[in-house]
Amino acid sequence: MGVTGSGKTTVGEALSRRLGVPFADADDFHSPASIAKMSAGVPLQDADRLPWLRSIGAWLAGHAATGAVASCSALKRAYRDVLRASAPSVAFVHLHGDQETVRARVAARPGHFMPASLVASQFQTLEPLEPGEHGVVLDLRRGVEELVEDYLAAAGARPATDPGA
Repeated sequence: MGVTGSGKTTVGEALSRRLGVPFADADDFHSPASIAKMSAGVPLQDADRLPWLRSIGAWLAGHAATGAVASCSALKRAYRDVLRASAPSVAFVHLHGDQETVRARVAARPGHFMPASLVASQFQTLEPLEPGEHGVVLDLRRGVEELVEDYLAAAGARPATDPGA
């Protein structure tokens, strides 16, 4: 989880490979109308997000037996609650960093529908993980493999490809 440009997809893909489980990018669950709004620089409203979150939650629930990784902004506790309603054992990895680092990353992304102008609104919406929410906060400035290792250490997880597993 985290704001746009925090590295959710890159880290999520790397984590799914290490764990040997499927990966889904939440961007692929957005409706064409939501993508058009964001492309036009218009932040989504909760009504836009609810069907999207339910779809991601259903995907996670469908992989509960074997595990899976999904990248999803999940900026508010209420959004994470929607995901947990479908997939109660979900754990969040909050990729956290400062607004300027994220804005520079978003500005450098070629061809993505989310403009850098929406970075500030993402930070305004962001509600960090709260007590009782299963997850870990990691510094998005670290390298991808370091972030994967940090998560695995925090979660006590062992990747499926680990010879000692």
